Amino acid sequence: MTEPVTNPPPAGAPPPPTPPPAPSTGEKASKALLILTAVFGLAGVLYLGIMEAQRSKLAPEGSVPSFVMERYGGGKLAMSDLRGKVVMLDFWATWCPPCQEEMPSLVKLAKEFEPQGLAFVAASRDDDDVKEELVRQFLGRMPELEPYVVYANDEVAMAFRIEALPTLYFLNREGKVIDAVRGMMSEPQLRRRIEKALKEQ
Repeated sequence: MTEPVTNPPPAGAPPPPTPPPAPSTGEKASKALLILTAVFGLAGVLYLGIMEAQRSKLAPEGSVPSFVMERYGGGKLAMSDLRGKVVMLDFWATWCPPCQEEMPSLVKLAKEFEPQGLAFVAASRDDDDVKEELVRQFLGRMPELEPYVVYANDEVAMAFRIEALPTLYFLNREGKVIDAVRGMMSEPQLRRRIEKALKEQ
């Protein structure tokens, strides 16, 4: 077996170029970290955009019309009566398991934040022909909810684009929707939403 013959470079010829040094392990890690940071940053922006789009689909445009809803046990509640307060408006039903699970936290936080100007409205979507009896039975297990219960008819539900329960809205002191969430939330999540809504000017 023979080796290939190579001719030496001619005299006076410049030396062959030195190849650039390979990037160190630290440089590779830094570049990877920058790429990951950019990817996660872009993902975060996209997530916030999607969440805002979903919120805007839930929220009516501008101020909410002054609907009048029937209170449990008699009387009426007009949304205009709550101007000057931050309103936490929860659409729920007695037959909805997530609503049942979330309601104790809503009532607890409503009582806690009432002195700061929060008004809680628990708008039942139970069927008209059985709503009184179903809500009465539910209040037997949670009597502290009673002062907050009203009945939301189809007109109100359509205005708020209710397609699933629970759906929670926050209205500012001028009656404009500032936040909307579809689905059950934990007590810490609810607390953060309430605190944020109360800070809105």
